[in-house]
Amino acid sequence: MRIIAIVNQKGGVGKTTSVINLGAGLARHGRKVLMIDMDPQAGLTYSLGIQADELTKTIYDVLGGRAGLPEIIIRHGTGDGSYDFIPSNIIFEDSERELGSTPGRELVLKEAIEEVQDDYDYILIDAPPRMTLLTMNVLVASREIFIPLQTEYLALNGIKLLLDSIAIVKQRLNPGLEITGILATLHHKRRGLDVAVMRTIKEHFGKTIFKTTIRRSVALAEAPSHGKDIFEYSPRSQGAKDYEELTLEVIAQERKRRNNG
Repeated sequence: MRIIAIVNQKGGVGKTTSVINLGAGLARHGRKVLMIDMDPQAGLTYSLGIQADELTKTIYDVLGGRAGLPEIIIRHGTGDGSYDFIPSNIIFEDSERELGSTPGRELVLKEAIEEVQDDYDYILIDAPPRMTLLTMNVLVASREIFIPLQTEYLALNGIKLLLDSIAIVKQRLNPGLEITGILATLHHKRRGLDVAVMRTIKEHFGKTIFKTTIRRSVALAEAPSHGKDIFEYSPRSQGAKDYEELTLEVIAQERKRRNNG
């Protein structure tokens, strides 16, 4: 099974959108999927139609030792293509203070996930948009990292800090952690700036870049307001086509891993 953190310290790059729609795509292809909302802004939770402020228990309670992951799993959809997620809410910000005095504080999420990981093929974690103790928990709990990267120059500015933080976690806490995918998002294929930035990204990351690019899409922007992933909301849209292509590329990584043994 794969535990993948979707991480970028810059907001607005399609991080939560990618967690939801990649997860939904994998579920449509028969994979058992759990998404975890580790962002205090609760974007994933709201985007799947749950009013976070009305929840009695969230990931906040798991990290505080007041609940186990199985207690707060929410099922989205029914039958083929359905998937599970762990909600968040705004009081989750208090977890930083609580975790600060916890022995082994970087390991709390990892230990919580161990209780359910055998039930899933994929666990996708939506990380906070800044490097905090919560983000450290995400990186320690994960085996892989996908980085969504908007094809604009400003989006490249913070990437070095992110890579430095990942390197520290890998060295000190999680030696097996690897960046296995860079995903270009909010992309204009015909705009000169996007093409130039894409060229720069390829120079830096080489084969780690997904061939799929996620283009700007009205349907992708609208789907969260309806509490739906893109395949539910607009299955024939450009956004659905892009995330289906990404899903197939991620599944192809499975085959490559098996072949490499």
